[in-house]
Amino acid sequence: MVTARRTLPALGLAVALMLAATTGAEAKVVWLCKPGMRANPCEPSLTTTVFSPAAKRVGVQHVRPAKRRRADCFYVYPTVSDQQRPQATQVVDAVLRSIALQQAARYSRDCRVFAPVYRQVTIKGLLEPSTVTREMRDQGYADVREAWRTYVRRYNHGRGVIFISHSQGSFVLRKLIAREVDAKPAVRRRLISALLLGGNVLVKKGGDRGGDFKHVRACRSRRQLGCVVAFSTYNDTPPADSLFGRTKRRGQEVLCTNPAALGGGAAKLSPVYATKPFAQSVIGAEANAALADLPHPKTPWATFPNAVTGRCSRAGGANVLRVKPLSDAFSLTPLPDATWGLHLVDANIALGDLGNLVRHQISLYEQR
Repeated sequence: MVTARRTLPALGLAVALMLAATTGAEAKVVWLCKPGMRANPCEPSLTTTVFSPAAKRVGVQHVRPAKRRRADCFYVYPTVSDQQRPQATQVVDAVLRSIALQQAARYSRDCRVFAPVYRQVTIKGLLEPSTVTREMRDQGYADVREAWRTYVRRYNHGRGVIFISHSQGSFVLRKLIAREVDAKPAVRRRLISALLLGGNVLVKKGGDRGGDFKHVRACRSRRQLGCVVAFSTYNDTPPADSLFGRTKRRGQEVLCTNPAALGGGAAKLSPVYATKPFAQSVIGAEANAALADLPHPKTPWATFPNAVTGRCSRAGGANVLRVKPLSDAFSLTPLPDATWGLHLVDANIALGDLGNLVRHQISLYEQR
């Protein structure tokens, strides 16, 4: 049997091979999250226990969604399926509900969350790339593309949109945004921002665009709209064979934006995470291990405001978000090894800052 720690490195090595092309094939849209759904994992209680950086309980926040959510979030999840086949089916299972809760549900405070189910390349498929056909990769992208087009046609009604993704989901959205948003001025005007985490978003070396996107720039100011936030998290200098923060494309580099200091420099970050254990799975075991030493109060959420400092760093030749806990009480270990850094908590290490940024950007969009 392949263990989780042997599985994940191979997954990372294969992720760059995914989703190289698209087809015109129609795909049935299956929603993991959509407004009005029963048992929607993206609309839980947001009640949160607050801890100090030293893990001292400070109090409880009764966070409630905005009365009128005037924007939408379109979320594409990372590699989580450990179905014993190279390509996942479009079945909503406990693993998908877990990742939607952990990564996307927090944004329901300020936006309606739409999250399609797509036939992603599974962990097994990434371990055995010879079993993954081009058609499978095309179908995974086509599922997300069809969901996006359905959303625009039936649900958007001119509302502003925030894209949210991690890992494999970010590879999917890099392509989708380039083809369905960046190239279309009318759609581009609806883009509030894109949070593309753990997916090596590319820009022209020394620039804010010119890699994946021709028009959509990196977010460098809190007053900026239609822009991208992207980073991969490490708590030490990435090794020479790190999976994130590097590219071999001439004249391009991987984008890093610090969500708490978009203009550059260091800033304190506020981790937020769901306290419910992740569903049993290969990724679930690693995710639960990553959070095992942190408090798990009775509330659905826990947060450590300003518990970590972070800044974008090029040390070791990789452009990543380097983080350092301000107390031994809040610490995270690279899993499964140093080449991955803190990939498993990319979406949560600065979730408080990302959520506040989205709220501010929505307000600016409304004013515009």
